[in-house]
Amino acid sequence: MYPRVEISLDKIRHNAKKLISLCNNNGINVAAVTKVFCGMPEIAKVLVESGASVLADSRIENLKRLQSIEVPKLLLRLPMISQADEVVQFADISLNSELETIRVLSQKAVDRSKIHSIILMIDLGDLREGILDEEETLKTVAEILRLKGIKLLGLGTNLTCYAGVIPKHENLNHLVNIKEKIEKEFSIKLEIVSGGNSSSLYLLDGGEGVPKGINQLRLGESIVLGRETAFGNIMEDTYEDCFRLVTEIIEIKDKPSLPIGEIGMDAFGNKPVFQDKGIRKRAICAIGKQDVSIDNIVPEDEKITIFGGSSDHLIIDVTDSLKNYKVGDKVSFKLSYGGILSTSTSEYVAKVFI
Repeated sequence: MYPRVEISLDKIRHNAKKLISLCNNNGINVAAVTKVFCGMPEIAKVLVESGASVLADSRIENLKRLQSIEVPKLLLRLPMISQADEVVQFADISLNSELETIRVLSQKAVDRSKIHSIILMIDLGDLREGILDEEETLKTVAEILRLKGIKLLGLGTNLTCYAGVIPKHENLNHLVNIKEKIEKEFSIKLEIVSGGNSSSLYLLDGGEGVPKGINQLRLGESIVLGRETAFGNIMEDTYEDCFRLVTEIIEIKDKPSLPIGEIGMDAFGNKPVFQDKGIRKRAICAIGKQDVSIDNIVPEDEKITIFGGSSDHLIIDVTDSLKNYKVGDKVSFKLSYGGILSTSTSEYVAKVFI
């Protein structure tokens, strides 16, 4: 069935073991992030077998698929109040920054006779989720400790995902300092200091290391693409092609590279611009922007270029290819993180384990 994403469990296992071992050797546990592949249990099981201590996802819908795998489940995106009951039911831990939400989680946990653990998020400057002010952090902790059904498991932060702020020893050390201040002021012990995501890996892989006290990283992109995300460097002895997209050609015609007629808006409200390259051999593949952003795929055949596409069609230039493509032939593409995410989400793209 095409289009399809071919997924190598062996390559994912190799990457996961490599990166989890790197973290464990530095006193860090790994929460393996499953959101990019929509919580497919087949992949999640490989991650746990490879040493992941937690499975983490932004969507409750994905965590529901993982209930039979016996490791703690972590909700990455701040909970919606409207979804609080499901959060308590399907996530053992959630990241939080809003006291109002934590109060609702407390009530839902009491209703279910459960203890729900939370990691309080601290904003170290990337300006996405988290408490920026230290005084507000201490006041929030004081309130959390009064709530029934809630366990303050630790502190966490997120870097690079929004503003691109790079994890450094200095900003991560600030997180550890806040943790120590909380422990001293409230006479408690925080179990987890979650020091970010795959962008923190460069500090371990030949870098200065992370501050002592950081004991968890949340890894997703590094496992599926073999790279740290602060600078985008491929990590040694990892695979970049755990996921590949395979499409089928449904038309091949020689046509001009410039459209004929007055140019208006395309199907997405944009006015396209074209370059005159003369007559080209153009192939149409049966996949479109509904399934994947064209910017997130790269042809494996380096002689193929992408012209563009519409909702359901991908138009490529095969003129210079050494292969004589025909209707029904398959064309394969490398996927970026965004490409894996969108094709995993699309119900129109088959997922095949190889």
